[in-house]
Amino acid sequence: MDDAGLDDLVALLPPLLQSLEALAFIGRHLDPPRLAEVMASVGAPDDALRALRPRLEAWPERLAGVRQRLETAIDDVLTAFEALRSAPTQADGLRGAFRALRYLPRALEALYPLASGLPPVSRFFLDPAARGDADLQLRLLQAEARADTGVMHGGAEPGERGGFSLYVPEYYTPDRSWPLVVALHGGSGNGRSFLWTWLREARTRGALLVTPTAVGDTWALTGRDIDTPNLDDILHEVRGRWSVDPARMLLTGMSDGGTFTYVSGLEAASPFTHLAPISAAFHPFLAEMADPERMTGLPIFLTHGALDWMFPVDMAREAREALEAAGAAVTYREIADLSHTYPREINAEILDWMGVG
Repeated sequence: MDDAGLDDLVALLPPLLQSLEALAFIGRHLDPPRLAEVMASVGAPDDALRALRPRLEAWPERLAGVRQRLETAIDDVLTAFEALRSAPTQADGLRGAFRALRYLPRALEALYPLASGLPPVSRFFLDPAARGDADLQLRLLQAEARADTGVMHGGAEPGERGGFSLYVPEYYTPDRSWPLVVALHGGSGNGRSFLWTWLREARTRGALLVTPTAVGDTWALTGRDIDTPNLDDILHEVRGRWSVDPARMLLTGMSDGGTFTYVSGLEAASPFTHLAPISAAFHPFLAEMADPERMTGLPIFLTHGALDWMFPVDMAREAREALEAAGAAVTYREIADLSHTYPREINAEILDWMGVG
């Protein structure tokens, strides 16, 4: 890359990464009564990005691969901000805001392959607390590109129903067992997008990450359970190819994914050693119908928002009481400013609780 290209990168990357962080902040703090307030609090980091984007058009053809990834990430960010700003004026502004935020994982997916060659991008895809860890950054920089590490997808098409996405740390070696996180998306999501909810922490701490997509429109919360057999098949495939620590296997999920964490994870035959439902619905029969031997001492990390408008927080408090009464070892986190969104900050605490990293 010539000096002009380097100058473009130096100018473009800060507003791009700042805009991505701003979108993540909006997603975390999205609450119907406070949508306009949250939008105002992040300002307009995308303005500089919009002004600088034309500089990529002058890049030579030999940089087409890098240029295309940057253009895709930038365009997704700009589209997200445009849609978010128009959401409060819509009849169903909250739905519009959630639709706008779907562009965030698309931008992250486009940008991530550049982490191997651009240190600022690599640091961005680490837990903020670890961005000064020189040893970790060097380990990532020195990791050789391999077909069995990085971001991968299982199934005919990424994100297809019943398929899955997977992240294996670039510094993976098969000579030791690695903790596994299986994270289940919410009712209208898919595994391909939900991967980015956990990738930073998996990359920082050294954990395998699997994000399946439900077989149906959402997880099998009623009727025949068609998702647990699919999860078993996915686990069989992953454990057959990578070295998984059988003592540190987490099943977690958001909203419907959190509820299915109860449904599947409380089964007597479940291979998961730890459960972490987040912002999930709960009914006492889930604890009452669970196998007593499975429940006794089972580590469950329960997270819920005090402002949750979809599943009121009383549901989580009831879950805590019922699970503890059934013998589970419950860790409970009630987050005062959390609505029905994903609390990214809880990931590190969950991994600490599991003894990872």
